[in-house]
Amino acid sequence: MVVIEKERIGDIPVLHIAQKERFDEKLPFIIFIHGFTSAKEHNLHYAYLMAEKGFRVLLPDAIYHGERSQGYSETQLMMRFWGTVVQTIKEIEILKDDLLNRNLILPDKIGISGTSMGGIVTNGAMAVYKWISAGVSLMGNPSYVKYAQMQMENIQKQAADINIPQQEMNKQLELIRDYDLSLHSDKLAGRPMLYWHGAKDPVVPYKHASDFYESMRPAYANAKGKLQFILDKQAGHKVSREGVLKTAEWFETFLGQAGQKA
Repeated sequence: MVVIEKERIGDIPVLHIAQKERFDEKLPFIIFIHGFTSAKEHNLHYAYLMAEKGFRVLLPDAIYHGERSQGYSETQLMMRFWGTVVQTIKEIEILKDDLLNRNLILPDKIGISGTSMGGIVTNGAMAVYKWISAGVSLMGNPSYVKYAQMQMENIQKQAADINIPQQEMNKQLELIRDYDLSLHSDKLAGRPMLYWHGAKDPVVPYKHASDFYESMRPAYANAKGKLQFILDKQAGHKVSREGVLKTAEWFETFLGQAGQKA
């Protein structure tokens, strides 16, 4: 039986999911981050599938989302997008440390995943945390600087009353540069990384992820199967069932025998 516990780790509301009979054991661990304007509860189907395979899963609410909402409009949230991404990356370590201190996770079997904004967070986390063993980016983007520049251009085109000063744009780009996996590709260090994207995605175009994947293929030439890019030609900005199932299978493959007792 899979159980869901509602917890708060510091200021972060989370859903804590694992098999009931193994809830107090040390287990392989996955943090799954929701998308922009979404909330932790919306990804329970991912957590269920992973918990069934023997993983402990945390679903946190990002700042300004879910239980941490401050009533911002979508436009106001978008202006805080990269600040939210960076804070979420920092909070991932807080979540990991808490469960490590509670003796509930295996420190060498930790995964990170998420959809859309959560996929973007996944890439940034892989760029800064060596302790993450494997990642799955669903509709994410490893090229923070290029994507941020595209976002800012689109915002100013769509909202004539919004003018982002160049100084502010430069400040935002500097904030995220250290988390840009495409600029620090050596940080991936051969760890298993799966990208899933819809070819018709209008929100996070797949090209940046596809280009990064192609650039990394030579580095993974002797690590067969550890780097994969799945492009669903029919999908838009929504993960298919195949993508959901593949996420759980990826972690089962690369975080060891999750179904076995530690």
